Amino acid sequence: MPTNENQQQSNELVRGFQPYQEQPGEEYMSEGMRAHFTKILNRWKQELMQEVDRTVDHMKDEAANFPDPADRASQEEEFSLELRARDRERKLIKKIDKTLQLIEDEEYGWCDSCGIEIGIRRLEARPTADQCIDCKTLAEIKEKQVGK
Repeated sequence: MPTNENQQQSNELVRGFQPYQEQPGEEYMSEGMRAHFTKILNRWKQELMQEVDRTVDHMKDEAANFPDPADRASQEEEFSLELRARDRERKLIKKIDKTLQLIEDEEYGWCDSCGIEIGIRRLEARPTADQCIDCKTLAEIKEKQVGK
């Protein structure tokens, strides 16, 4: 089981950022905090855009007209899975752009449902979060109940 220190190091390696160190008496969503999340979101968006470019290049390079129907079907399935993943990433890029606009408008970091602070650590884990953990948990419970 990873320790908190190992988990923190893992986050730094995966996302490439240092967790925000709050200053004593610092107000929530100060200019420094907003700059921190802007940096995280822009880096994440850049990584997603690079993945889109890699997919396009891969599909161009790998596109072939196989004479064997099974080979063609395998290639089409592979491309279909890649395109589905890129579509999810495209939607995520739109959500990142919306979140960046919220930061610019100084409306970032508060729960859409109850209005309380979402929290820095939650936002570092999920920078596009728009609900506090309690409201999100409640929404997921309601979704499960309605979905059954």
